[in-house]
Amino acid sequence: MSKQTLTIIVAIAALVLASSFLGNLFGQADKGELSQLIKGGAFLVDVRTPEEFAEGSVAGAVNIPLSEVPNQLKQFEGKKNIVVFCRSGNRSGNAKNILEQNGFKNVFNGGTWQQVEAARKNSLKK
Repeated sequence: MSKQTLTIIVAIAALVLASSFLGNLFGQADKGELSQLIKGGAFLVDVRTPEEFAEGSVAGAVNIPLSEVPNQLKQFEGKKNIVVFCRSGNRSGNAKNILEQNGFKNVFNGGTWQQVEAARKNSLKK
């Protein structure tokens, strides 16, 4: 095996580990958990800006930008499960923290909107 091939393999392994670590760092739910939450009727909240939301999001999701989450707490009340998501999982991690600091215990960081959309589609198959 060449040194270049070995370097590429190590780099790929590092990226896989880093993405797993970052998902855990932001407290992101895994794909199976997301599918179950969505199948169970979770409240899906895209915390990106309205402009980002307009470019594409998850079917059935509502848009409550991160900056508005503290002012929109009533919209989250009474929801069995809440899945927040964004572009990278960072803003949704912040939204999850805000909601938990305000007493919500059923909040899940879905990560990216594409991950949540894939989980939604997967939940329809089962």
